[in-house]
Amino acid sequence: MKTWNQTRVGTALGIEYPIIQGPLGGLSSQGLTAKVSNFGGLGSFGAHSLEPHAIRDRIAEIRSLTSKPFAMNLWVSMEDKDAATSGAEAFHRALSHLAPHIANVGGDQPSFSTYRPIHFEDQARVLLDAKVPVFSFIYGVPPSEILEEARKQGIVTIGTATTPEEAAVLEQAGVDLVVASGFEAGGHRGSFLHDSESSLTGTMSLVPQTVDAVKIPVIAAGGIADARGIAAAFALGAEGVQMGTVFLACEESGAPPVHREAILSGRAGRTALTRGFTGRLARGIDNGLLEWMNRPNVEILPYPLQRSLMRNLAIPAQKAQNAELLALWAGQSANLAHCFSVEDLLDSLVRGAAERIDG
Repeated sequence: MKTWNQTRVGTALGIEYPIIQGPLGGLSSQGLTAKVSNFGGLGSFGAHSLEPHAIRDRIAEIRSLTSKPFAMNLWVSMEDKDAATSGAEAFHRALSHLAPHIANVGGDQPSFSTYRPIHFEDQARVLLDAKVPVFSFIYGVPPSEILEEARKQGIVTIGTATTPEEAAVLEQAGVDLVVASGFEAGGHRGSFLHDSESSLTGTMSLVPQTVDAVKIPVIAAGGIADARGIAAAFALGAEGVQMGTVFLACEESGAPPVHREAILSGRAGRTALTRGFTGRLARGIDNGLLEWMNRPNVEILPYPLQRSLMRNLAIPAQKAQNAELLALWAGQSANLAHCFSVEDLLDSLVRGAAERIDG
């Protein structure tokens, strides 16, 4: 008799349980990625902010910790259109909104420097040369030659869609699996056909429409934090789930203790969307910094310039353990997160999903 975990997602990825740990961007860790994979799920590592040589090192480290499949995640769109032309005047206007906060936590005021881009194609080349098991991505569709080479090398590709239309585009391009990412999810909204604000679709609405729009397997993401969420996603037609915030709260993640405590405190129920943290729309816990950056007339630089600027506050604020001045990425179900170890979390998810889906 077929059980809940026997799906096309699990078969395609070569994993026992169709549970994918969200890539977590700059808060990834090799240890978390490997532990999820070793348990039988799919660990993911967000590498979009890393230089190609650093990505190569991370892949080697993950492979030293697991022989199971894992995913490396990149962003197809690595910069906003005005990033290359944004100059010193815009930088200083944006800095003026942050300077008092940087001073409050004892940070150094940054100076303007010329933007130096990291190219998606160079990052993707590392993944292809390393023959990673799974290549996942957001913010668009990779060039056809990259997808074709991945296919020839047996690398499974996972694209991310925030609308059914985006899912159809990914399928037409030959992507193997698609993540239907509802707007409840923490972190960035990876919309690429239209702007993120006009592409905000909830998971409950997005997943069944995406299942109807494409023939490739659909992975549900956004607001899924326990076995009840997994069962609901499967009832909507998903064949796998991607979960981010619950793994971010685990001690094995790359999140600092002050961030994990903010999620586990039970006070993370209110989240909000902002462009203020990186220049692109993303969801985090609604704190003093988020409200400050969402004020009218606050200058926000294009991505990734805003992200680089905000690091000048993030590093000293983290040292000061000032949760009000940190970008605390989290989804709308953050208050359901209760992770202290990856194995315990995954065990509860697997047992709970079997009880609810298999009966």
